[in-house]
Amino acid sequence: MWRSTIHVARKSVLRRLGAKPEHPLFQNTSQVCFSVESPLSRSPHLLASTNRNLPNSFTFFSSTPNFDSEESVFPINDSTPGHWSASDFDNKNSPISWDPDKGSSSVFGEVDDGFADVNDFSVGIGFPNENSENADIPLNVGEDAEPEVSVEKEEKVDEGDLVEKLEKMLSLLQSSGVVDGSLESSLEEIGLNITADHVMKVLETEYVPGENLIEFFSWASRKAGVVVTAHMLESLTGVICSGERMRDAYALWGLLKDLEEKETGVLNPDVLNSLISFFARFGKGKAAYEVFNKFEDFCCEPNSDTYYFTIEALSRRKIYDWACSVCLKMLDAQKLPEPSKLGNIISFLSKGKKARDAHLVYTAAKENNISLPQTTIISLIKSLCEKDEDVQFAVEVVRDFSTKERKHALQSFSSVIKGLCRIKDVQEAKNLLQSMIKAGPPPGNGVFNTIITALSKQGINMEEAIEVLKMMEGRGLKPDVYTYTVIISGYVRMCEMEKAYKVLGEAKKKITKLSTATYHTLIRGFCKLEQFDKALGLFSEMKGDGVQPNHDEYNKLIQSLCLNSLDWEKAEELLDEMKANGLHLNAITKGLIRAVKEIEQEGVETMEITASA
Repeated sequence: MWRSTIHVARKSVLRRLGAKPEHPLFQNTSQVCFSVESPLSRSPHLLASTNRNLPNSFTFFSSTPNFDSEESVFPINDSTPGHWSASDFDNKNSPISWDPDKGSSSVFGEVDDGFADVNDFSVGIGFPNENSENADIPLNVGEDAEPEVSVEKEEKVDEGDLVEKLEKMLSLLQSSGVVDGSLESSLEEIGLNITADHVMKVLETEYVPGENLIEFFSWASRKAGVVVTAHMLESLTGVICSGERMRDAYALWGLLKDLEEKETGVLNPDVLNSLISFFARFGKGKAAYEVFNKFEDFCCEPNSDTYYFTIEALSRRKIYDWACSVCLKMLDAQKLPEPSKLGNIISFLSKGKKARDAHLVYTAAKENNISLPQTTIISLIKSLCEKDEDVQFAVEVVRDFSTKERKHALQSFSSVIKGLCRIKDVQEAKNLLQSMIKAGPPPGNGVFNTIITALSKQGINMEEAIEVLKMMEGRGLKPDVYTYTVIISGYVRMCEMEKAYKVLGEAKKKITKLSTATYHTLIRGFCKLEQFDKALGLFSEMKGDGVQPNHDEYNKLIQSLCLNSLDWEKAEELLDEMKANGLHLNAITKGLIRAVKEIEQEGVETMEITASA
């Protein structure tokens, strides 16, 4: 049993001592002292001690030693090392003996096979006495436990020194503006052998200024014991980009470019996206665009967030041309972000008057069955309707509305109908109106008035305008002053004054008080046809209906009387009426009245002279 015990102890000691090259056991000059105590008695059955030059690789006996060939490293009687042979068993002074009474062998007076376990096994350096300079290093062996070599004193010294240096480094990094000289030289003076674990410890430490953190990382990345990893860069970027110091972000970007030149492939899209997002947050579009353009150089593939943050940054700086170029690359790569972000891109481009590019994004979302926020679509439609060449795209978008979405899309339909009427595509506007009546949203007065106005301005066929008017009334809507005024204007444009005056009569029946614009339209029409009596009659009718003529009405009527009929007398009457109502005629019109009056007087005098002659 003792053989197996010694064998286990030997293997454990060798294993543990082999892992500790700095341990004193591996010095050239050593003394070995080991004792084995019986479990029945604390007195040692075996105690051997000797001074010996111990080679670096020493061995214990195995359970079956080869005494003829194996050279012992232990001395015999303080002599130089030699071979242990079988004859040494008969030597009284030999450390190896056989006791026939006990039926067992002993090594240096070893205990017999009856002991159950080894309670204490020690290997010491120096003489085994209490006053030795090299105290014994205990090695405890339990029944079920591995032996443990105690190097607590040395480990505590090393560990304490390491902790002290690490704390000193963290304290230095947390300071701001109080470092004498450069930060790197101060870090070198601490003397800490920096490792990747130390770098991560610093990155996880709070209250380290960003500039110190970046300078530390740059210094640490040049150390042999540190291999820069993507995880390190993600942690560093996360700390810097969570702050608000633009100088730190620019310094970080410079560090990343330097690192990529030395260690290709260490950067990943997440690190670069964090930096682009930071620049976007503060509207640094050009800086974000520079990072975006470096993806290919850094062997990184842009993802959906890359495109989104870059477009956002450029849009905040109103650099919409660059934003559109990034958008086209995003569509070509089929890297569409989530619906909310995709909607923001459409809104950015719509706001920047890039409706056509925004429509391309909308089409891509539609093809990929991505549901966009309705507010985004409304913004897109409004932008498309601003340019004549984009109105047809807006028609396609509103027709894509679902039944549920149509209920809240009245503004969008109104914008499209206005755009169609502006480009004189009234027929398409009427078709869209019919669609609204059938499927919603219910059209209001504004939609009908827009189409009626477009038809009236064409002045080709007023019957269509009257048809839309009746359709409006059929849906329970009441035409307002504007509706009747534009219809009257349409008839006046076609010189159909009787029909125009008839519409005025209908308007009086349904509307309590008309506007001056309604009468002014008819008066101007009569004056244009030189029907001044009817114009003056309507002018009086206007005042009788409680609609007070304004300065403009008097001015236009007086000018017509002077220029067309040379009726300066009636013009003077209107001038006096204006003065009575507190209105003042402009100097040009007053001069026109005087000129007409003088011309007429000169004509009368000429006629008198001719008659007298």
